[in-house]
Amino acid sequence: MSLQKVELPKVKLPNGEQIAYRKREGGEQTVILVHGNMTSSKHWDVLIDKMDSKYKIYAPDLRGFGESTYNERVTGIRDFSDDLAAFIDALGLKDFHLVGWSTGGAVCMQYVADHPGKCEKLVLLASASTRGYPFFGSKEDGTPDLENRLQTIEDIEQDTGKTIPMQGLYDTKNREGLKAVWNAVIYTHNQPEPAKYDEYVDDMLTQRNLADVYHSLNTFNISPHHNGVNEGTNQVKDIDIPVLILRGDRDYVVTGPMTDEIIKDLGDNATFVSLKDMGHSPLIDNLEELTNTIQSFLE
Repeated sequence: MSLQKVELPKVKLPNGEQIAYRKREGGEQTVILVHGNMTSSKHWDVLIDKMDSKYKIYAPDLRGFGESTYNERVTGIRDFSDDLAAFIDALGLKDFHLVGWSTGGAVCMQYVADHPGKCEKLVLLASASTRGYPFFGSKEDGTPDLENRLQTIEDIEQDTGKTIPMQGLYDTKNREGLKAVWNAVIYTHNQPEPAKYDEYVDDMLTQRNLADVYHSLNTFNISPHHNGVNEGTNQVKDIDIPVLILRGDRDYVVTGPMTDEIIKDLGDNATFVSLKDMGHSPLIDNLEELTNTIQSFLE
């Protein structure tokens, strides 16, 4: 049986970009799901299906991912969060909760800091730190050089350890190569069933902004500290809503110390829950427990 691909609804933003999104009807409460790098709203599908019907759910494709446009390059996390703000305004969404996964966590933190009074609760799932996600140069043997944090987008584009090989997998549509990366780093515990995994790889191949995202994460810093690239803006003090911080104890992408930075910088507004025996994709590792944890916080 061939499943016909359904084109997503789209919203035109004032900056000329067009944001595609998934929507699931529900009750009074609105939840917006913001995806991470190498994914799009597609990767939220299992959570969208699983969440209680009282939640109305929106999941946008960020600029340069999925079916959204990529007219202008992304220079920082705020480009994504400004797009998110315009998307929210265009749809007239109010009194919503945000859930940000990985890079999406940084996008949501920037949004909440810039737009007080809009979001009610924030869930950070395997999120990049308040101090960004460092991008280190590579040694000759290809391993990260922890003494050399790259500073510019040009440095990142020319990086032979990560950017060039990853971009190569995209450019050559190397599906097995992408799966190998995900199996080594993300799906280390459970993998999606084969048909769904193939859909996810199709989705990964829609990304057009890899180096932009690496650079945006490397320079993101809403903390009061210097992160090795720039001084923090200390906008973390403007996040005054309840925040749930979730990290799988087997996460090989976001380290424990990065999560500790978020906990420290957010202070009393934040609650941390360690997800036992889960990695960077709790959606695949233990959807039931993840859903229950998120929903009990939102209630």
